[in-house]
Amino acid sequence: MRRVFFYLVIFIIAFNVHGQSYKYPFQDPSLSIEDRVENLLSEMTFDEKMTQLNDDSPAIDRLGVPAYVWWNEAIHGVGRSGYATVFPQSITMANSWNPELMFEVADVISDEARAKHHEYVRRGRRGYYQGLTFWSPNINIVRDPRWGRGHETYGEDPFLTAELGVAFVKGIQGDDDTYLKAAANAKHFAVHSGPEPLRHVFDVDVSDVDLYETYLPAFRSLVMDANVESVMGAYNRFRGQPCCSSDLLMGILRNDWNFKGHVVSDCGAISDFHLYHKTTSNAVESAAAGIKGGTDLNCGNVYRQMPQAVAQNLVTEEDVDRALRRLLTTRFKLGQFNPDSFMPYGNIPFTVNGSDNHKYLSRRMAQQSVVLLKNENQTLPLDKNKISTIAVIGPNADNWEALVG
Repeated sequence: MRRVFFYLVIFIIAFNVHGQSYKYPFQDPSLSIEDRVENLLSEMTFDEKMTQLNDDSPAIDRLGVPAYVWWNEAIHGVGRSGYATVFPQSITMANSWNPELMFEVADVISDEARAKHHEYVRRGRRGYYQGLTFWSPNINIVRDPRWGRGHETYGEDPFLTAELGVAFVKGIQGDDDTYLKAAANAKHFAVHSGPEPLRHVFDVDVSDVDLYETYLPAFRSLVMDANVESVMGAYNRFRGQPCCSSDLLMGILRNDWNFKGHVVSDCGAISDFHLYHKTTSNAVESAAAGIKGGTDLNCGNVYRQMPQAVAQNLVTEEDVDRALRRLLTTRFKLGQFNPDSFMPYGNIPFTVNGSDNHKYLSRRMAQQSVVLLKNENQTLPLDKNKISTIAVIGPNADNWEALVG
């Protein structure tokens, strides 16, 4: 009875704020995000809830819930989404040792992301790489230079990685007390640094000293100092448990660090449970293990098996609600159920993308990131009087896509 009265009160409020009426209370920006999330959850059927646990969440038309694709990239500029300002690759920017400049870079990236997102929505487009949840930065620690994704990271130093990562997250997420400009993501949690071919089968077992002094400090800083909105679980196992259902999530991340955001799997990581790690027998068991183990959002197809997991009593509605509550909270914090006029970041003009000011910032970062390792016989600077031609040689010398990262 008390629950019914609560929703009746916020329902009445929703029809009287600023003279604006709303069909559902969750649409009313004057209510708290917590109240709006609970109202939307109460309006959704269990079947509808289960559709919202994948990286491509479909629309719920009867409630006015738009489709949303969670996958987007912004590790050194808004990626895969048309023209944008391209900044130096992450490993290069780390050479600057300049968190303040990194903050400026991320602030510009999220400005362009916001402008792009609202333009897409105005055109009725809500597809891949058009949302506001960015799976960046990569704060893994490089221990092997052969790792194919080492360039995405800030290198081998846990302290520098933490400092730059915190600055990046703060720049991406903005400084509003209620809303996010965009949502950043700390990946890949945890103890993940190649070699790449073994990532789907590898079982990591490092000492507690190495865990807490090398692999976890940056993640802890992003959670506790930058309030990063999401964390991505890694492909590998850690001490026998797949990272996307391990004690790392429920123990260290949630309990020790009090992380309140959502956890997303690396793409295909939940299917690794039964395909490669062999910790489950099939996709249904993997779906249950993932959501019960603390992964709220599945990048992949395994959570489409959630109805079967429920039918087999491997998962409860409470498990689904716990995960979906975190995901909906992020969507509300991004203002996805607000008119632009109720968003502090809703009116950034599309013309900021690739603007002269942003290009200038990219050049500044490039200049501060240059490192001269050797200058034997004072070869540099080059003498214009002695050298008339310079050759740039190799398969990427004129590969435009490779050159812009």
